[in-house]
Amino acid sequence: MELLWFYVAIILAISDEVHSRLVWNLVKDFYIIFGGLLSATFNSVMETWIIHEFLEACFHFIILSIVFLSLKIGFLAALIHFILDISHSIAIRHMPWLPHRALHFVIESLFFIAIFGL
Repeated sequence: MELLWFYVAIILAISDEVHSRLVWNLVKDFYIIFGGLLSATFNSVMETWIIHEFLEACFHFIILSIVFLSLKIGFLAALIHFILDISHSIAIRHMPWLPHRALHFVIESLFFIAIFGL
């Protein structure tokens, strides 16, 4: 139980990479069309972007809930990832891959240490 925070952060990082590779390699054409439909449906780019981040959080919720057999862990992982994606996208426009991964891992680890490690 002492290292649960670490395992959750690692699986969340892997889940984020899997999501990126699925979206941009496997279902890229569908995702571009889907993004166009979302963009046409909502009034602003901001709404479309938040829906995209919400759908990504749903993906992480499903993956982590299955891996850890816990809806609580899935929900918390999706929530912190969603909040972090929204926050750093507003505050930091463009980040290279490694600093982006490191930022997520550090913040998500601290979040899960606060919940499971203390």
